[in-house]
Amino acid sequence: MTQSSDNNFAVQDVSRDLQESQQKFAKDVVSLLSYMLEKKYNFTFGETMRTKEQAELYAQQGKGIKNSLHCKRLAIDINLFNPQGEFLSKSEDHTLFGEYWESLSPFNRWGGRFIRVDGNHYERNETFENIKN
Repeated sequence: MTQSSDNNFAVQDVSRDLQESQQKFAKDVVSLLSYMLEKKYNFTFGETMRTKEQAELYAQQGKGIKNSLHCKRLAIDINLFNPQGEFLSKSEDHTLFGEYWESLSPFNRWGGRFIRVDGNHYERNETFENIKN
């Protein structure tokens, strides 16, 4: 896996399992965004990729966790706008889409259900996906 030189971070080689999880995550994000558009909502991207250093800084500031799935390209923050173009800042504004996200895969988790609620956060937990029974 390579990264163009104009980016500020290097992409490390990832395991086959992680790569497969990233691909499934990306496909589910496309489904989620399509569903948002179908419902006449608009969006912009918040954070999608986070370096380990940034994750550690956020954890120190109480704004995130050190082992964020953003670091593995398995999380996205979405800025949501209603059909009238108003920015929706409340976690509960994402409920319809959070529930849809969870319905796409048992490995998808919506931040609206976290202890520290984070409604615009959508992630895939590959840890559980790759456990062999």
